[in-house]
Amino acid sequence: MYKLQFCALIISVALMPACGSPDNNKAETTTHASATAPAQSANTKTILVFGDSLTAGYGLDDAASESYPSIIQQKIDSAGLAYKVVNGGLSGETSAGGLGRIDWLLRQKVDVFILELGANDGLRGLPVEQTAKNLQKIIDKVKGKYPDVKIILTGMMVPPNMGADYANNFKAVFPELAKRNNVSLIPFLLSNVAGNPGLNQKDGIHPTAKGAKIVAQNVWEGLQPLLQ
Repeated sequence: MYKLQFCALIISVALMPACGSPDNNKAETTTHASATAPAQSANTKTILVFGDSLTAGYGLDDAASESYPSIIQQKIDSAGLAYKVVNGGLSGETSAGGLGRIDWLLRQKVDVFILELGANDGLRGLPVEQTAKNLQKIIDKVKGKYPDVKIILTGMMVPPNMGADYANNFKAVFPELAKRNNVSLIPFLLSNVAGNPGLNQKDGIHPTAKGAKIVAQNVWEGLQPLLQ
C-alpha cells in the first residue's frame, strides 16, 4: 500500500537526492514553540521533535505555524495541556548528522522525544545497518540523559526505485528499533500524504501546508496517549 504511494516520487528522488539541502537558506534548526502558546510555567514539560526537513517545515511559507511540530503545539494548546514543543528539525540531516547534533539539544530537559530521522539516509542509499546503529545511539543518548523520557519513533520508507531488498530492509529498521527499545512507533510518518500531488510541494517529497496537517495528525495519534 505505502509502496504504491511512493511510485510518484521516483522522478523527484532522481532529481533531489535528499530531503532538503544543508546549503539551502531554509536549512536551519528551529527551536521555537508555537507563537500562540501560553506563558510557560514551572510545570510545563518539553516535547523535542528531532528530525530533518520534514520536521523543519522545508518549503512552507511560514514554518513557525505550518510545520507539523507547530500544528501539534496548537493541538496541545487547544487541549489545555502543559507542554511546549521544540522543533529540532534541520534540512538535509542524516542519522549520522543527528547523532552529532543531539547532545546540544539535550542541554534542555526533555520529557517526550520524537525521533524523525533516516529519510535522507534512505534517499542517498546509505547502508541500512549504519542508519540503524546511528538511530540506536541517538535513543541511547536520550535515555541516558533523561531515563524517564517517553520516546516516539517515526517510521519512514524509500521509493521502490531504490531496489526491493534495500526498501524492505530500510522499512524494517523502524519497527525493529521500536520493539528493541520498547518505544512507541508511528509506522509511516507520511501516511496518506506521500505520493499525493495535492498534498506535496513541487519536489514531490515535502508536504504542503495541507499535507503537514495530515502529518501532524499521524504524529498526534501516537503522541496524545503519552501526554498524561
